[in-house]
Amino acid sequence: MNHIVEKHIVVLGAGTGGMPAAYELRNRLGPHHRITVINASETFQFVPSNPWVAVGWRQRDDTTFEIRPYLARKQIDFIGKAVDTIDAAHNKLSLIDGSEVSYDYLVITTGPKLAFDEIEGAGPQGHTHSICTIDHAEHTWAHYQRFLDDPGPVIVGAMPGASCFGPAYEFGFIVNTDLRRRKLRHKVPMTFVTSEPYVGHMGLGGVGDSKGMLESELRNNDIKWITNAKVTKVEDGVMHVTQLDDQGQVLKEHQLPFKMSMMIPAFKGVDAVAKVDGLCNPRGMVLVDKHQRSTKYPNIFSAGVCIAIPPIEATPVPTGAPKTGYMIETMVTAIVENIASEIEGREATARGSWNAICLADMGDTGAAFVALPQIPPRNVNWFKKGKWVHLAKVAFEKYFMHKMKTGNSEPIYEKYVLKALGIERLEP
Repeated sequence: MNHIVEKHIVVLGAGTGGMPAAYELRNRLGPHHRITVINASETFQFVPSNPWVAVGWRQRDDTTFEIRPYLARKQIDFIGKAVDTIDAAHNKLSLIDGSEVSYDYLVITTGPKLAFDEIEGAGPQGHTHSICTIDHAEHTWAHYQRFLDDPGPVIVGAMPGASCFGPAYEFGFIVNTDLRRRKLRHKVPMTFVTSEPYVGHMGLGGVGDSKGMLESELRNNDIKWITNAKVTKVEDGVMHVTQLDDQGQVLKEHQLPFKMSMMIPAFKGVDAVAKVDGLCNPRGMVLVDKHQRSTKYPNIFSAGVCIAIPPIEATPVPTGAPKTGYMIETMVTAIVENIASEIEGREATARGSWNAICLADMGDTGAAFVALPQIPPRNVNWFKKGKWVHLAKVAFEKYFMHKMKTGNSEPIYEKYVLKALGIERLEP
């Protein structure tokens, strides 16, 4: 009988990457190895629902839950404290309370640090709002309620260096729909301000007819737009924007008045991860190989928004490549297979398919895109709009929350529906 040497796998971060990683590891490795999830908060939050929270269509309890009891059901340990330092050379983490945790394998799924500080006056501590966390979304909702009593111009969009454009479009269209329902839309001029070189670029060089369809939607809903927009400063009620041409030269300077603004920031790596020698690029994003393994530390893997992916193409104003939900899940599955292979004495060979599937709500309709793979050239490349997308986004919220509570990382119907569409988690 083979003797099983217990390994300790630590998953750092319990979001839409970390929770599935923990569940998949337990399912793949069985009961013989220890798995610990470490997260700065005791609470899981379903970030894709934050645009709804910010206009009062959802409450905190609809999109969050306490992590500990659900992981405990799967014999997964949980520590609800932030990590202060990572000693990658000695396989050890130091937490903010001074305690230490050793590991055999570390899976980093922390998500990003929000780089509001790169633009003077930006962010919840400045003059723009955010939907990047549940706390930010609730803060936006509180301001929105006051705004409804005294409406005026609204600016929505993405800052220089942003890589997550879908939620900006979502929030703009959701606010548009909410204001129409309240019979207030005629009092609110709206402008979409984005670092993208054109509407619908999405950090992906466009997907299908995303440019034409999104321009049409903005136009039909009386939302003006400014692309190649470099936000330089935000003051109380005024956003300063330098608009560049396609050659990167200054085209126009804008001083845009607003009563409310929500802008997606650029992302950086969280401090504890960013300061590990040789682990990250200059922005603190984890450098990984095609197997999601750190390029310097062979027992560290990483997935999600916190990894380094080069931009799809150079743009006049910097833009990043997004990491969409299903793409992150393919990274996670590759990590789990690779850790299992190593423990079993085999070479790590699994690679995530990096297929991008996105459902973007637009209030009472929606837009969906599929890019297979995410980075061009692609085998599948389409962008479609319809009320079915809105309904699908609502259904996906309920489905994913249920999946994270039950610990079923890939239910059988998800597996076969996606396969029927030609979508695989791992590269053949």
